[in-house]
Amino acid sequence: MSQIPRLSEISAGRNNNLNLIRMVAASAVLISHAFPITSGSDAVEPFETQLGMTLGEIAVGIFFILSGFLVSMSFTRSKSLAGFFIARAVRIFPALFVVLTLTALLLGPLVTQLPLDAYLLSPATLTYIPGNMSLAFMQYDLPGVFDQNPVGQAINGSLWTLFYEVACYFGVAVIGLLGAFRSQRLFLASLAAFMAFYVAVNVYEHMLPTRIILLADLGFPFMVGIVFFNYRERIPVFLPVSLILFASSFLFVDTFIFNEVFYLTIGYFLVSVGFLESLRFEQYNKLGDYSYGVYIYAFPMQQLAVYYFGPMTPQMNMLIAFPITLIFAILSWHLVESRALSLKKRLDVRKAPV
Repeated sequence: MSQIPRLSEISAGRNNNLNLIRMVAASAVLISHAFPITSGSDAVEPFETQLGMTLGEIAVGIFFILSGFLVSMSFTRSKSLAGFFIARAVRIFPALFVVLTLTALLLGPLVTQLPLDAYLLSPATLTYIPGNMSLAFMQYDLPGVFDQNPVGQAINGSLWTLFYEVACYFGVAVIGLLGAFRSQRLFLASLAAFMAFYVAVNVYEHMLPTRIILLADLGFPFMVGIVFFNYRERIPVFLPVSLILFASSFLFVDTFIFNEVFYLTIGYFLVSVGFLESLRFEQYNKLGDYSYGVYIYAFPMQQLAVYYFGPMTPQMNMLIAFPITLIFAILSWHLVESRALSLKKRLDVRKAPV
């Protein structure tokens, strides 16, 4: 019987299934959003009734788990703090700037109910790109755009998670600067500090602003990824065990710890499926990483489908919007994202993989 590999042994290289997993997660967000986009904000999304969390929320949790693992790896390989943040910035902001520009200056003029000059000179149009690029002052509507759509004027309802993603990057930087990735005692102290924050937010959430609550909610799966990275040399990866643990998590549905158990078990399942050599679909990686493009283009394409074709079922919305979204995602990867990543390599902000 072959020895069960440790996570550190199978996660060191670049050949893995993470691009494919992220693509599935981004597509799941599209599927989940199809319900409120076609039926209004009160629509019940997949798994919402059964699990207390929607398919979209599960997919976002998957993104944050994987991001916690990979961003921690990026920090430990970075030559400097500036290099770490440059690496993160070139992954997020170039493609974000393009989608915001296309949305405000192409999509908006095509569908707005206002005269073109009134639309272009509106303060809301002028602040759309810089406000959303800041991540801190998100703006979801443009004047006269999608006024009559069932879910309302939201142009890109997926972008809100980016603020919390970047906030978690700063969390990784703090953990790293404290030396916690080199000291298990310091890491445990960092983990205890986060868990104290997480528990306090859950106890006093009725008194706290939404941004703090969401930071805790999304910070937990991100921290799960960090924990898997930090203990990668001690974690054996055995697919049958990951399947059993993941299936067992559903026994905790309707309990107050379901979310936490779910993210821990799905995290172990993700690293098993993502890194085990016997499960790798290496050919997919040759296509590119289209997940971010799908994530940032899906919502406006889904809204556009309803605008042009009128009332439709969620399934029809998926069928119309997904191919168009995929085209934009492919173009985004090859024309924007991959070129930005090549800039990161030219700046030599990361060490060679070990």
